[in-house]
Amino acid sequence: MRLSARRFAFALALVLGTAPALAQQAPAASETPAAAPAASAPFRFATSLMGQPKYPPDFKHFDYVNPNAPKGGLVRFAESGTFDSFNAIVPRGAVSAGIGLIYDTLTTQSRDEVATAYGLIAEGLSYPEDFSSVTYRLRADARWHDGKPITPEDVVWSFDVITKNSPGQAFYYRHVKDVQKTGEREVTFTFDQGGNRELPQIVGEMLVLPKHWWTGTDGAGKARDITQGTLEPPLGSGAYRIKSFVPGRSVSYERVKDYWAKDLPVNVGANNFDDIRYEYFRDDTVELEAFKADQYDFRVETSAKNWATAYDFPAKADGRVILETFENKASGVMQAFVPNLRRAKFQDQRVRRALNYALDFESMNHTLFFDQYTRINSYFSGTELASSGLPTGMELEILNTVKDKVPPEVFTKPFTNPVNKAEDGRRANLRAASELLKQAGYQVKGKQLVDAKGEPFTIEILINSPPFERVALFYKPGLERLGIAVSVRMVDSSQYINRVRARDFDMIIAAWGQSLSPGNEQRDSWGSESAKREGSRNYAGIANPAVDALIDKVIYARSREELVASTQALDRVLLWNDYVVPAWTLRYTRTARWDRFSRPETLPRYSYEFPTIWWWDAAKAAKVGAPPQ
Repeated sequence: MRLSARRFAFALALVLGTAPALAQQAPAASETPAAAPAASAPFRFATSLMGQPKYPPDFKHFDYVNPNAPKGGLVRFAESGTFDSFNAIVPRGAVSAGIGLIYDTLTTQSRDEVATAYGLIAEGLSYPEDFSSVTYRLRADARWHDGKPITPEDVVWSFDVITKNSPGQAFYYRHVKDVQKTGEREVTFTFDQGGNRELPQIVGEMLVLPKHWWTGTDGAGKARDITQGTLEPPLGSGAYRIKSFVPGRSVSYERVKDYWAKDLPVNVGANNFDDIRYEYFRDDTVELEAFKADQYDFRVETSAKNWATAYDFPAKADGRVILETFENKASGVMQAFVPNLRRAKFQDQRVRRALNYALDFESMNHTLFFDQYTRINSYFSGTELASSGLPTGMELEILNTVKDKVPPEVFTKPFTNPVNKAEDGRRANLRAASELLKQAGYQVKGKQLVDAKGEPFTIEILINSPPFERVALFYKPGLERLGIAVSVRMVDSSQYINRVRARDFDMIIAAWGQSLSPGNEQRDSWGSESAKREGSRNYAGIANPAVDALIDKVIYARSREELVASTQALDRVLLWNDYVVPAWTLRYTRTARWDRFSRPETLPRYSYEFPTIWWWDAAKAAKVGAPPQ
């Protein structure tokens, strides 16, 4: 299953339990046939939020694949922790890695275009000019792995159970007013509004589940329950099925040789491995050593320290292991220290700006990150959506609509983070931070910062991984020099997730991925409604009418120019409210792999797509040697 950058981030949040909670009652889906929309619209084989699709209706395959790629071989991945369920719908439990491999969706995305979807289960879609509904027509030969057809009833039932059992999906699809079968192979989603250009496309990326399997009985005659976790391998429709597993330890997927969609243009040259395996390890330190011992094949390295120091071993020296970076052109990111604005001590913007002055990023980058990172200066860092300089043109016009609700600096100063190039710069920044805290009503008594009531200012930084502990401890001295009492609390992943969902924290380190076509998901990250909702991605608790208005400008933009200008305006207002302390970013993905694989000569613009379009290379594998069993 391929997902756009934004959908992938959202789906990941669902699996991790950090997706938004239920905002309102999910609409009831109906399987009763209804009349087709009165205003008929032509069926399209593809749809794009960025103009016209690149590929014509009769295209044979995506340009970036090798249509003659050999099939076969094994690729192994690593995961941290454990798993206890194959049910990807309910937010409870730890869902197995790779479960998306077994499912198809109505549409799939290409990787050399932005926000462009082509039919997969659906052969076409139709929507009116106001985007108030969308009708998907299913392919006649779309099949589940048991040979039964994929039907409109499956789509309707899937929407119903997903929105009822996954709070995050219920919020994401809250604008879907009704879902009905409207033809022998057609299903129509009706929305509660017009003008929201994303809605027809995002419902096409919903998982489609087999109603007959989930409402049936297992081998022991027990009724299955979609609301509960399960270790019974589910029926799917995708390129892979579960082959074997050891609960909590490993899971293997095998390529479905008679996969119904293997010859569709969107799948030609893809899904080349016979087996895909995930092995679970206790933590990242153990994972890294397991990689060196050839216990798995491909690793994304997230630690700058590891990248700089941990790969000096024989297999790397003799070329059996390859280190390679891939530029990230598909998305932006904001990673930051996030104070919880629901707590009174963080509600003053001057306090939050002071927290930024206390972060000595330059020393942190040199000491901890081997000078590999750059400081983030945008919520859409690394994309054309990032604000810069002073607002002009359409962006300025949009900002003028909220002029009385935003900081005046939005119009007069480009946003910059404090810079700590030398000791005198660090001292100057701490003096600036102290002055801001004084203006906000704080003073230092006995080396401790206190408010007007004499209450000490304390911050607990909540984390769940050793690498972030090093970062938090590096930040701590700067805060303490201001008189702030800082503690760093590391908890296990389940406790961390529960505390973040319940907003039981002072400060966390969090990241938001951004696609090149932002839209409805912005409400979940920064909107006032999501600030009140347990489990949303609005970790900071941002509740600002100006931000809400600018999010609507993004969602209802009528052109690319307007979308870019609206997003830049939103970015600028978020930055100047100092809701977070921006951290660091790297515009590349660092990878290490055992040299058993080959890839197309030209990779897609927006993803390196491992393992989807790569393949097992028998000649390379023979030189490297067989992996240990």
